[in-house]
This record gives sequence, structure tokens and C-alpha cells, in this order.
Amino acid sequence: MRNEGLGSWPARRARKTPHRTALIHDGTTLTYAGLHARTTRLAHALRARGVRRGDRIAYLGPNHPSFLEVLFAAGVLGAVFVPLNTRLAGPEIAYQLDDAGATTVIHAPAHRALVAALPGGADTRTYIEVGLAYEELIASAPSADPVDEPVSGDDTCIIMYTSGTTGRPKGAMLTHANLTWNALNVLIDTDCAADERALVSAPLFHTAGLNMLTLPVLLKGGTCVLVAAFDPAATLGLIARHRITTMFGVPTMYDLVARRPDWAEADLSSLRTLLCGGAPVPTSLIATYQERGLTFLQGYGMTEASPGTLFLDAEHALSKAGSAGVPHFFTDVRVVRSDLRPAGPGETGEILVRGPHVMPGYWGLPDATAAAFTDGWFRTGDAARVDEDGYVHIVDRIKDMIISGGENVYPAEVEDVLLTHPDVAECAVIGVPDERWGEVPRAVVVPREGARIDPAAVLASLDGRLARYKIPKSLVVADELPRTASGKLLKSRVRTRYGLH
Repeated sequence: MRNEGLGSWPARRARKTPHRTALIHDGTTLTYAGLHARTTRLAHALRARGVRRGDRIAYLGPNHPSFLEVLFAAGVLGAVFVPLNTRLAGPEIAYQLDDAGATTVIHAPAHRALVAALPGGADTRTYIEVGLAYEELIASAPSADPVDEPVSGDDTCIIMYTSGTTGRPKGAMLTHANLTWNALNVLIDTDCAADERALVSAPLFHTAGLNMLTLPVLLKGGTCVLVAAFDPAATLGLIARHRITTMFGVPTMYDLVARRPDWAEADLSSLRTLLCGGAPVPTSLIATYQERGLTFLQGYGMTEASPGTLFLDAEHALSKAGSAGVPHFFTDVRVVRSDLRPAGPGETGEILVRGPHVMPGYWGLPDATAAAFTDGWFRTGDAARVDEDGYVHIVDRIKDMIISGGENVYPAEVEDVLLTHPDVAECAVIGVPDERWGEVPRAVVVPREGARIDPAAVLASLDGRLARYKIPKSLVVADELPRTASGKLLKSRVRTRYGLH
């Protein structure tokens, strides 16, 4: 087998544990032998339709076994998989398809109308709808192993578009080696076991749902329960019914689950590992889960690093609560000043990361790639400080920092305190212009269900808990906050919507 990439994983796993369940979705199960067989047939079918090494295959749809089948089949052929965000509008989808130069698009039935309305490029693309057409394609294809395409670890496996919280999204080129090394980091640092049963409700098109949970569990030979979309009302039942041992979510997802009326009585006895990332976990949420005997394993990462960068293990989850931990096993991290010299203990600086899981660059953007790296280190644009024990505390995005009267205000710190108020469900802190101070903080708050927010009272509750210059000078009540599909707050849209006087 000359394939060193992800395309070889179903075959390698099938020869070790063919009868073990790989995927569960909507009442159906698929063994590792079945996953290998379907991936092989799909690779044959795609090759018959002209897909060749290096071609880009896009996938548009919710969590579904076909997502992973297409990913692995692309890897068999040496093609490049391009997962698309299902929450994007037609023009945004069209941009990414054109930017990637996708020649094949496989999509869910729910996106039929969107795909039909895509402008241009249709005459150069093959469109396959998941369902009857997709199943007929697989059933009619040969079952023999396809041509043994040589695939190296340095070949591009996925073009994964960044969230696009600012400007046009960029396609991070993740190699087969990048994804494999990231999966190894997860296996080492989370003690992922062969009997894992993972609830995959975070979207697979997002780097964490795919790379921090699904791929490591499949590499280890566990079972992934795929759910089309996160539903807080269904989550507790799924955990009990499938005896879920591990899951990934952003803090918002975990908060919504804990607010369910059946939270206190729910059977959570099977859970071993709660992975959380995308944003700092509020201390109040940590306490809520600790009351049920559950501990978050927090992490920090980014699409460009496949994504795992920092990880807080179970041993230090309590003693170092609030930190993002230390670098993953095969990861190197530095926190530096603006002159790139190391920041001292407790001093805020920018996070730089280097490792075999860090992308080689952005698709078709050599200038952006060059700007993102310094001496081989990827510049994250995130601010952090390192404590005396070497644990890294994420402060905020450097660009989100508010400079008020010469003092640095990091919104995440203020948001964490705001979230302890009993009437506040969600919040975002932004900077707004101020004649005296240059800019001052403003809080945008979503009230808890049934609560009425008194802006003056909420702001007064911060007195004595934060330095005066950090306390927002105004508070706006909102029905909801704009977020990406992965639950990440879109600060740029919050500023646009609420940043004007």
C-alpha cells in the first residue's frame, strides 16, 4: 500500500477490526469493513467520472456518513476534499467553489435548490446528490481495490476554509500528515480508547468536530454517532441511549444543554471526556458541570493548525481552570512581545505555534501565507500570557483588544465576569469611540429566558470585580448574538450592529 494518507485509514482499520461499528447515523450502523467497502466503491465511481489526483471534491451537507466516505475516497485517489459550511449563502458557497476550483460537488438533498442556483461553473462540475443517486453510484461501482495511487503525507488532503470572521475566508491547506499528527496529539493527550463512543453533533465541516473528535476516534477504532445538527433538547437522550463516552462542543453548546429542564436527572454516567474549545469556558459553566461530576478538557487551536495547539488535561483541569493548558505533545508554542522576543511570565504577548500539524499555507494566497509565518512559526493573532508553571492563558484576539485611555482591555476577561450574572445568558464586549478615552467598552447582552435586564444594575454588579477602566460604559440588550456555524462569536458583526452610538 503506497498510500500514506487518510485514504488508507478505512482499509487499515478494516483489516484490524472489520466487525467493529465505525458509524451510527439515524438508526443505521456501518462497520469498519462496510466503511472500507463503500469508500472503495465510491473511489471507483469518482475515478470513472474523471476525478484525478489533485482534483478538488467539495461536500455540502450536514453530518452524515457520506461526508466521511467522500473524505476517505478523495484520499484514496489523491484528490483534495473541500468541506463547505452549510450555513453559508449561495454567493458565499459559489466563492469557495470557484476559489478552490472544485470539479465535483456532492451535496445533501436539502441543498438542492441552492446548488441549482449557483452561478457559473456548472458546466465544468459534476454534481451528485446524497440519497438515491449517491447510493446507485456506489452500488454500481466495482468492489475491487482501486488503483494504488501513491499519496504522501505532504500531499494536501483538505482545503478547509477559515470562519471568515474578517474579510474573505481563506482556504487552509491541511496535508495528510497535518491531520495524522493532530490525531496522534489527541490520542496521546485525551487518552482516547478503542471503546470510545463519540457524539458528533458539532459540524464536521468545522475543524474541531472533524479533527479533534471524529478522526482520532476512527483512527483508534471507536464508534462515532453522527447527528445532523446540534440539538440541546436531544443531546441528553442521545448520551443515555448510545452510552456516549466523549463529545466536543463550544461553551455555548454545553450551556444550552445544562439549561435543559431534565439536566439534573439526566443519565450522564457513561461520559468520560468533555472536550471544549472555540472560546474560553466561563467559570460559572465549569462549576455547573462539576456539580454533575464532569470536568471539561479545554483546548485552544485554529483551523491552520489542524487545529489542536494547547490542551488542559484532566489532571490539571481544576488546579489550572481558566487556562488553555500547555502545548500538545507534538506541538511547540511561544508567546512573544511585538518585537518577537519571549514575553515574561504574566506578560501578555502573541501566540506563535510550530509543529507537524501546522498547515504549509493558504490555498492560492502566497502573500497571505508569507505574512502568516515568521521563521517557520505561525502567527495566530491571539493574545495570551504564560504563568510561572508554563500554562498558557488566552487573553483575547489581539485585534479585539480595546485601548481605553492607554489601558489595554481584553473583552474576554470582561465577558467572563458578565456571564456570572444570573440574568445574562450570552454577552459580547466591544470597543466604541469615546471623545475622552479614545474608546471605551460596551457590553451587548442576551438575557436568560424569562429575565429582564436592567443595564445599570448589571454594570453596577461589576464594580469591585473589575478595574474601573474595564467596566463597560454602556450596555445594549439583544435577542441573539451573531455566530458562525461552529458557535464562534462574530465580533465583526457585533461591532457593525451595536458599535455605533
